[in-house]
Amino acid sequence: MSHTSNSRILVTGATGANGTELIKLFAAQGIAVKAMVRDPKRATALELPGVELIQADFDAPETLPVALEGVEKAFLLSNSSENAEEQQLAFVEAAKQSGVAHIVKLSQLGAESNSPNRFLRYHAAVEEALRASGIAYTFLRPNLFMQGLLNFIPTISAQNAFYAPAGEGHISVVDIRDIADVAFASLTQPGHEGKIYDLTGPEALTHAEMAAQLSQAVGRDIAFFDVPPQAMRQSLLEFGFPEWQADGLLEEYAEWSQDKAAQIAPDIREVTGRDARTFASFARDYVGQFK
Repeated sequence: MSHTSNSRILVTGATGANGTELIKLFAAQGIAVKAMVRDPKRATALELPGVELIQADFDAPETLPVALEGVEKAFLLSNSSENAEEQQLAFVEAAKQSGVAHIVKLSQLGAESNSPNRFLRYHAAVEEALRASGIAYTFLRPNLFMQGLLNFIPTISAQNAFYAPAGEGHISVVDIRDIADVAFASLTQPGHEGKIYDLTGPEALTHAEMAAQLSQAVGRDIAFFDVPPQAMRQSLLEFGFPEWQADGLLEEYAEWSQDKAAQIAPDIREVTGRDARTFASFARDYVGQFK
């Protein structure tokens, strides 16, 4: 019997950017963990020491009990799709049936049931269900990910520019490596039950300021251009985004452009004992991808 099957911790959304960072921390610390994946053949990046790949699918709730067998703590994360709320509610129900003791949910800064933003509303609904389930919870509410800028690489490479309807809005962007550190602590140390952590970077930056810091890191001028929401929507749809998701993103930009995501929270420092990573350090660390 392999030692990995003894793991009592399950990570969902394991192949995404956040899930992968978190799984890497478990492997680096030598702590066994289960990674829930739809297709193990497409999860070769997660074949690390102590990591057990468990095949299950949010869209097939009947596969969840197998993934949850023997699990005490779970990290809950799924794509922000039209089905996300339904998927996560089904997971909470399955976790309850399986006797899971603690769920760490990746939510979002400003999650509220009356938010104008659909992503924030669905996160609020799942948070509510978790509170009602009797399972101990920890809610991680990050702001916009610094790594979200990697989505702009095609135009940064081709035109030394990126475009969004962000205006002069200041956003306290956060590094997903910091999110992973807080998630790891919440899953492996006591005392995080019932906590809500707002996860932000140490400064609130405009997209133009991010472009300037990116320019400095890569050694060439990269410009940011504010565009009307309709133009952004068009390119998102051409890029293959589902309409529901594209419209949700525009709802977010509408909030971001009005400085509604500029607050700076101390929670990353309080949980990890060190300061949140700066955008400049993100730019330096990822410079190869922008070149």
